[in-house]
Amino acid sequence: MPLPKRLARFNRRVTNRVLGPLAGRAPWFGLVGHRGRLSGQFLWTPVNVFCIPEGYVIALMYGQDSQWARNVLAAQRCVLKTRRGEVHLREPRVVRDPGRRLVPAAIRPILRALDVEHFLVAWPATPE
Repeated sequence: MPLPKRLARFNRRVTNRVLGPLAGRAPWFGLVGHRGRLSGQFLWTPVNVFCIPEGYVIALMYGQDSQWARNVLAAQRCVLKTRRGEVHLREPRVVRDPGRRLVPAAIRPILRALDVEHFLVAWPATPE
């Protein structure tokens, strides 16, 4: 089971506000920008993100029912800020990867210990 929902609430209120600004600069971390489905507010959420040949994979640390993931899936787009810059992503989808092959080998034991096997995969939007 992914991390408990009460930890997600604590992180949203406390940890994300403190560490959020660092997430866009640290390796394997980033910020996902998304619009709230109900509030309409534009929000930034710190995430664990990894490059794959076609796009990006984001670990769903709190499961596929995380509010930020639901917002991104509903909108079918988001913005990703990493130390490499900012990229607009399209067509996000949730994939189950029990072997955690989508992430670097060094990260797999951590995600295995946390029982994280769902990931959000998205691709860079084509410029208009």
